[in-house]
Amino acid sequence: MLSWHVWAGLGFIFLILEMTVPAMFFLNFAISAFITAILSIYILNWTCNIIFFVILSLISLIFLRPLLVKKPDKSQETGMTAKYIGKSAKVLETVTPNSGVITIYDERWEARADREIPKGAEVIIERNDSLVMYVKERE
Repeated sequence: MLSWHVWAGLGFIFLILEMTVPAMFFLNFAISAFITAILSIYILNWTCNIIFFVILSLISLIFLRPLLVKKPDKSQETGMTAKYIGKSAKVLETVTPNSGVITIYDERWEARADREIPKGAEVIIERNDSLVMYVKERE
């Protein structure tokens, strides 16, 4: 019986799926299918091969997937947090809890603060919510 061909073909199908849906999910099944293809050369029983495939897939999902999926590295933050949060800005229009404008990097941003901050003051950006920066007065 040529069962190893079926398992190898299934492995290639899972590899193609992994390339189209890059989630490091189907790679686990591809590895399990290739190992089962090798085992099926020596074990001709389809039931045993299917059991091997299921067990190898579960082991691969439990132990290998966490190693393959990268966790974000907080030390190299980019985007809004790295560029604006904690930085100093200048008030263009008085900042209140309901309105205000600041400038940073020659950009104009809507701003809000817990208390009124006058025009011309230096502020520190604490956080942002969409296109609104929340600031506090520089001490």
